[in-house]
Amino acid sequence: MFNKLEKQSLVDQVYSQIEQRIKNNSWAIGMRIPKEAELMEQFGVSRNTLREAVRALVHVGLLSTRQGDGTFVIANSELHSVLQKRVQNSTVVEVLEVRHALDREAVALACLRRTDEDLQQMDHYADLCQQHIDAGQIAEFVEADFKLHQAITTASYNQLLIDLYAHLFEQIQMSITSTTELSDSYCTGHRNLIQAIREQQSEQAMLIVDDYITYFTDRLQSLDHSPSPEDQG
Repeated sequence: MFNKLEKQSLVDQVYSQIEQRIKNNSWAIGMRIPKEAELMEQFGVSRNTLREAVRALVHVGLLSTRQGDGTFVIANSELHSVLQKRVQNSTVVEVLEVRHALDREAVALACLRRTDEDLQQMDHYADLCQQHIDAGQIAEFVEADFKLHQAITTASYNQLLIDLYAHLFEQIQMSITSTTELSDSYCTGHRNLIQAIREQQSEQAMLIVDDYITYFTDRLQSLDHSPSPEDQG
């Protein structure tokens, strides 16, 4: 539970403890935080101190106050909030280009740093991808595909890269969904990529990334230029 706070820098301490609740998912995104009276008692602070800390968290984009409804968690880190605001004004092609850079660096580092446990995780999600392709389950495939690439990024052991990938989740997932046409070639690509990482062939791994990003981009452009029903009629 919450610790009683010292009387020094109370606002900063309340801010930090609320931020920690959000980061460790005690207060998940979309959740309404406890009422003022409850938080005042838990923290041992005044209403003004609590409100100032909450205002600061609203300002950085972690919380949102809805008149008459309460205060809700809308992001789980300042980085998440900033990135989500920025990518809302980005195109899917721009997101794919950023994903290209992240994936390329992730696989290069994973080739150097992966463990046997990391490889087992990659194999697990590659198997799931194959199962969902066989069953024609697009949504489930997209989720497993993202988790596979997240496992590869985790194997980079670069925490900033891991955070960037995690907080771009929605937009990266959208880039997959927008270009998805289920095919066994996906799983062949997955297996080849994992094998390159297993053998620590970083150049080969990055070439595989180049290939699938090029495929996604070409497919997206073909969808953008396909005739509409009105044009066909």
